[in-house]
Amino acid sequence: MTRSLAIPRTFALTLLSLSVLSTGARSQEVQYGVGTWTPDSLGNHRVILRVDGDAGAVTVHIPWRRRDLDPDRKETIIVDGRTGARVANVARLEITRASGDFAFEPVSGAGEYYAYYLPYIMEGRSNYPTVTYPEPAATASADWLRRHQLTSEELPGGAWRNLPRATVVEIQSVDAFNGFFPMEVIATEDEVAALEQSNPQASYLLFPEDRSNPIRMTTDLPFRWIESGPGAAIQGAADRGEFYAFQIGLYAVRRPIRNLSVTFTDLRATSGRGVIAGSAFSSFNTGGVDSFGDEFAKTVSVEQGKVQALWFGVQVPESAAPGTYAGEVTIAPEGEAPTTLPVSLNVSSVVIPASGDDEPWRHSRLRWLNSGIAMDDELVTPFTPVEVDGNRVSVLGRRVTVGRNGFPAAIESFFSYEMTHLDDAPRRVVSAPVRLVVEDAGGNTLSWEGEGFRYTRQNAGVAMWDARNVSGALVMDVHGAMEFDGNIEFRVALQATEAVTLADVRLEIPVAADVAKYMMGMGYKGGFRPAAFDWQWDVEHNQDGAWVGDVNAGLQFSMRDDRYVRPLNTNFYLRKPLIMPASWENEGQGGCRMSEEGDAFMVRCFSGHRTMQTGEVQHYDFRLALTPFKPIDTAAQWRTRFYHRFTPVDSIAALGANTVNVHHANRVNPFINYPFIVPDEMIAYVDSGHARDMKVKIYYTVRELTNRAHELFALRSLGDEILSFGQGGGPPWLQEHLDQDYIAGWYVPRLKDAAVINSGVSRWHNYYLEGLNWLVQNVGIDGLYIDDVAFDRTTMKRVRKILDRGGPGKLIDLHSANQFNVRDGFANSANLYLEHFPYINRLWFGEYFDYDSRPDFWMTELAGVPFGLMGEMLQDGGNPWRGMLYGMTARLPWAGDPTALWQVWDEFGIEESRMVGYWVPDHPIATNHPDVLATAYIKEGQTMVSLASWAEEAVDVRLTIDWEKLGIDPQGATLTAPPIREFQEAAGFDPARAVRVEPGRGWLVILRGR
Repeated sequence: MTRSLAIPRTFALTLLSLSVLSTGARSQEVQYGVGTWTPDSLGNHRVILRVDGDAGAVTVHIPWRRRDLDPDRKETIIVDGRTGARVANVARLEITRASGDFAFEPVSGAGEYYAYYLPYIMEGRSNYPTVTYPEPAATASADWLRRHQLTSEELPGGAWRNLPRATVVEIQSVDAFNGFFPMEVIATEDEVAALEQSNPQASYLLFPEDRSNPIRMTTDLPFRWIESGPGAAIQGAADRGEFYAFQIGLYAVRRPIRNLSVTFTDLRATSGRGVIAGSAFSSFNTGGVDSFGDEFAKTVSVEQGKVQALWFGVQVPESAAPGTYAGEVTIAPEGEAPTTLPVSLNVSSVVIPASGDDEPWRHSRLRWLNSGIAMDDELVTPFTPVEVDGNRVSVLGRRVTVGRNGFPAAIESFFSYEMTHLDDAPRRVVSAPVRLVVEDAGGNTLSWEGEGFRYTRQNAGVAMWDARNVSGALVMDVHGAMEFDGNIEFRVALQATEAVTLADVRLEIPVAADVAKYMMGMGYKGGFRPAAFDWQWDVEHNQDGAWVGDVNAGLQFSMRDDRYVRPLNTNFYLRKPLIMPASWENEGQGGCRMSEEGDAFMVRCFSGHRTMQTGEVQHYDFRLALTPFKPIDTAAQWRTRFYHRFTPVDSIAALGANTVNVHHANRVNPFINYPFIVPDEMIAYVDSGHARDMKVKIYYTVRELTNRAHELFALRSLGDEILSFGQGGGPPWLQEHLDQDYIAGWYVPRLKDAAVINSGVSRWHNYYLEGLNWLVQNVGIDGLYIDDVAFDRTTMKRVRKILDRGGPGKLIDLHSANQFNVRDGFANSANLYLEHFPYINRLWFGEYFDYDSRPDFWMTELAGVPFGLMGEMLQDGGNPWRGMLYGMTARLPWAGDPTALWQVWDEFGIEESRMVGYWVPDHPIATNHPDVLATAYIKEGQTMVSLASWAEEAVDVRLTIDWEKLGIDPQGATLTAPPIREFQEAAGFDPARAVRVEPGRGWLVILRGR
C-alpha cells in the first residue's frame, strides 16, 4: 500500500513583530523569533540586548508582556553574548508583568547580551519532574551598585535613568512551540482599561480569532486584541468538503456572563444561489454528543474579567460552488443583549479529502468529539448472537434465566474446565435467585407484586427487559440489559409513593459454593476466597465490587447509582476518586458481607437504615459480568510473538518475533497518545513490517494527552470536560502555557513531551475512536497496545469493532502495573479492567506484580485464564517455569528472553497441541506433591509437560500419568528435557521414577511413545 500523509509538525515562527504602545502612542516595534541554547539551564525564553558602546553600567527596558504571575519573584539571568559567561553585576530596577527594567555591566563592551527570563530548576523523577522557578539571586557587588547609584536606597531617586541604554533586539523562545507570540503576549492593565472605556455600555466583548491562533489565556487579553479591536467580522477560507473550524473569544467586561446560547444563520452565496445550512455548524462549548451516543447541552458562563474561548465549526459540502458565503452568528448570554457578528467564508474550488482530517492543524478533527462511530449492537469475534427463549437469555457459553422481578433466577456456564471449548452440560453459577431484598422498619422482608418482566429490545447484540414490582408504598422499577459479551446492567429505581422507613435494602447473590473458589476485589488480594469477608465503602479505595468464581464459571458484581462517573486510575486515582453511590453507601452505613451458607457463598451488599420521603427515588444500580467471556485461544498464544520496542523490523524478525508494539517517544510515534504528527514515518514502518509478514501495533490510549496535540487549547476551553482540573505544576511548558488548573502527566525529557491528564469518560473518547479509525484506514496499523485503561467498556467495545472492521487479525494487548497500592486505591488490576477483557487478545500484567505469589494469585490476577485470556510476564522477567503452567512467557526485549522457549515450542509443534492445565479436575498428568503443579500440552503420540514448583526446598516428584487419555503406550515411553537456554539443561528421565525439582524452578519435558 502506498500512502502519503505529510502533516505540518508546527507553524514556523519566523521574525515577527508586535507594535507596543505606550500611553496611546506607538513607541517601538518588538521583534519575536526563535534562538538556540540549552533550555534546561537557562529556560525557554530570552531577550537579545544590544549595547552600542563601552560603559560601566547600562539600563534596558524590556516590554516582555508576560502571562506568568509575579515576575518580580522570578530570576532573570543576563549572559555575555561574546563569552557565554553570566553577568554578575545586575540590578533589578522595576519588574512588572508588562515590562522589566534592569541595569547591568556590559563586561565585554559593545555587543550582544542575552536576558534569560523564566529559568527553571528541574528535580525529582525524570518522567514526573518537579520544576521550580528560582527567586532572584543577589549577584552584584556592593561596590558596583554604589558606583552607579543602584543600591536599594538610591533606586527611588531614579538616577539609574541617566545611565546609557541598551536596546531590545528581539524576544526569542528556544523554539516555535515554546513561543508566547502572539496569543500569550498580554495587554497591559492600562490598555485593557482603555478598551473598556471605549466600550462603556458593553457587559462583554467578542473577538473573532483564526484557528491558527488558538486562544490560550483565560485571565488576560492578548495584546493582539487591543490592536484589532472587538466585534470584527469572522472571515475564513475553506476548501470544498472541509470542516472549517474557528473561534470567538468572549471577554466578560463588567459583570459575570451566564448561560450563553449560540445561533447561526444559513451562509448564502454572495453571488449565485448556493447555501451552507446553519445546521451545518457545531458549537463545541455549548453541547455535543457524549461517548454513549447521547446528546447533551453545556452551560457556558464566564466570570468577570475572564476570557472564554468558544470553538465552532461548519461542514462545507463537497457540492458547494466556489465563492464567498455570508451569514451571521449570534451570541446571547442570559439577561444580556445579544451580539451578532457577520460570518464570511470563502470556499475554494479544491475538494479536500476527509473533511481536512489528514492535517490536524486545521482543527477539523474537533468534529470527532461528537462522533458516534461504532455505536451499534453488532457483534465482534468470537461472540455469538444473544438468544432469547422465553425467560432464558443466552450468550456465548452462558445462560441467564430472568425471574418475574427482572433479576436473574438462575445463571449457568457451559465453559469447560480446559477453557478451550464449551461443554454440553452447564455448571450452576448461583445456587438460588439473585434478589434485591428490602426490609421494613421492623426488619420484615417485603414481598413484591408485579406483572412480570417484558422484553423491550432484542437483537444480536443485546436483550433488554423491564419489570415493575410493587410493595405497599414502594415501587421498584428494574431495567435489565444483557449484551453479547455476558455483561448485564441493572438499573433499579426504588421510589416511595409516601414516606417510609426501611431497615435495609440489600443485594443478595448466592454464588454456588463449588464455583466460589477464587475471589479478588474490595481490598482482597486475588486468590482462594475466604470463608467470610466484610467490607465497607471507603473513598480511598478504587473498588465498588469484586469477582468471585472458578476457572470456568464466575461473576463480577459492582454497585453504582445514577451519578456514577469512572474515576481516574494509574497513579491519579486520588485526584478524582470514586463517587460514593448515595443509595448503596448511604452515609457510611453500606457495605458487603460474604459468608458460607449451605450450598452457597452468600454475597450480601447492604445499604442499611434509611427513611425515604414521598416521591424520593434511590437508584440501586448494579452490574453483573458473567465469566469466562470466551474460550482461550491457545493457537493464537503460541503463534503471536511480541517484540515490545521500536526497532528495525529485520532485527525483530531475526529473533523470531512477528508482532511489534511501537510505544511512544520514538521516531514514528513521538508524542504520547497523539500518533498523528509524523504519519509518513509511521506508514513506512508499518509497511516494512507487513512486507515481512509482521504485525505492527502502536501505543495509543486516552489516560493522558501530549501538549503537542493541535487541539489542546480547544479542549482546555471546555473546562474539565476532557482535561482534568488539578494543582498544576510539572514540566516547564505546562507551567508556562496553561492556567494552573491541570494535572501534569507523563514527561519525556528528550522530546520535551509533557502530558496532561484526561478527566475520565468524556467526548475525547469519541475523538480517540475516530483517531483509531483514521490510523487503521490511513496508516494500516494492526492493533493497539494499551498501557492501563482510562476508558469504559462501551469505548473498548467500539475500539474492538473499529479494529475488526478494518481487517481481520487486529490485536489488542493490555498492560497494567499492579495497582494494589495507596495511590491507585488498592485496586486489583484484573478486577479493575475485567469489563474490558471480552475485547482484548492478551494480558501483560506487569510492573510490581509478585511472581513469587501462590498459584491462586497467578490464576486470578495474572494469567487471565478464568476470563478467556492468556498473558505474558514483565516484572524482572517473571518466572519462566511457573509461567509455562499458564502458557506465559516474558516479552522481548523488556525482561527475560523467551526465544529459546519459542524454539522448543516450534520443535514440538505446540500450536497443534491441546492445553490441559493443572486446574482441570481430570487432567491426565499430575504430581504427588501439592506444591509442584503440572500442565500438559497434548499432541498425538507425544505430550509436553510443564512442571513448576512453589515448594520451599528441592523435592522429588513422581508423575501420575493417565496413559490412555494421552494416547501413549507406556511401554518404552521416554521422558526428556530438551536444552533451553537459561531454563534447563538437557536431561532424560524414567517416567516411572521421581524427578527432582528445585525451589522456584521446574522442568519442561516431553513425553513420547515408542
